[in-house]
Amino acid sequence: MNSATTTTSSKPLISVQPEDLKFVFELEKQTFCDLKVTNNTDQNVAFKVKTTSPKKYFVRPNTGVIHPWDSCVIRVTLQAQREYPPDMQCKDKFLLQSTIVSPDSEDDLPQDTFNKDSGRTIEECKLKVVYASPHSSQYSTDDDSSAGPNVSVVRLLPLVYPHSHCFSYLLILNLKGFQCSMGRCIFHVLLRAPVSKMQQRL
Repeated sequence: MNSATTTTSSKPLISVQPEDLKFVFELEKQTFCDLKVTNNTDQNVAFKVKTTSPKKYFVRPNTGVIHPWDSCVIRVTLQAQREYPPDMQCKDKFLLQSTIVSPDSEDDLPQDTFNKDSGRTIEECKLKVVYASPHSSQYSTDDDSSAGPNVSVVRLLPLVYPHSHCFSYLLILNLKGFQCSMGRCIFHVLLRAPVSKMQQRL
């Protein structure tokens, strides 16, 4: 777990998950990452988010107050980009500042809340930015992706040909984990057997 840096206590004011800001990077598309920030104290804690690239990211909320032992979610949105970064590496960084505030300052934080010269103890948590391609396995949206390819039967339709000793099935399969453009395939299985016997089995 990533934690803020403090010189007054071994336990940080806040905890942050995940440890890095991870974005699935696609050209001309916005993407976002949610940060869960938890207050580890019995007092109100104010937070503020800063970044080295403020024009690339949209942060909401970028400042606020978390009640004792409560948590909040900060959504960081990466604006649509026109080109890929070199080697998909990102040098952008985020800084999450936190400090204890009084209960009556929840709606209107003083301007010097995060000013170190004000005498307040300001804790800082640094976050790196990680880009990944949409085809990366660790960002798969399929809950069963780790289990590998699998096949399930969607429908099995019997087909009988008049004046023929052939009996066939129209087999519709649902495919997961296969590198193909179709998630559902149709197979025509032809069985040579007397129709009467096959009908008895159905």
